[in-house]
Amino acid sequence: MGLVTVAAWVINALIGVYLLYLWLSGGGLRQQATKVTRFPTTLVFSHPALAVTALAFWVAYLLTGQRLLAWLAFGVLSVAALLGFTMFTRWLGGGRHARGAEQRFPVLAVVAHGLVGLTTFVLVLVAASSIG
Repeated sequence: MGLVTVAAWVINALIGVYLLYLWLSGGGLRQQATKVTRFPTTLVFSHPALAVTALAFWVAYLLTGQRLLAWLAFGVLSVAALLGFTMFTRWLGGGRHARGAEQRFPVLAVVAHGLVGLTTFVLVLVAASSIG
């Protein structure tokens, strides 16, 4: 189950990199000054930073078998997931009249990122719970 979790995580990271690219190329950073975007820079960059940190804990767990690392991965991933959910609700709240860079996101990419992220979250929880 550990490697399936890593595979889901990597797929989700690739979708996330694509969404981040769209936001940056759409002027997301430049829109911070004028408050056009609903995504604060701290939120945009802390979400993937925490997800990558959690992935590092998960890989360390797979290499060492230390249960604490699996639970650290789950804890950090939980925070990353909450930040992702925050961005999702802000993206939904933008509506058709919003002009921010995040309005360029394809619905399919956002939904896929969320569903694969949720799958990864559940896989990590189930795997960490079954260690023993």
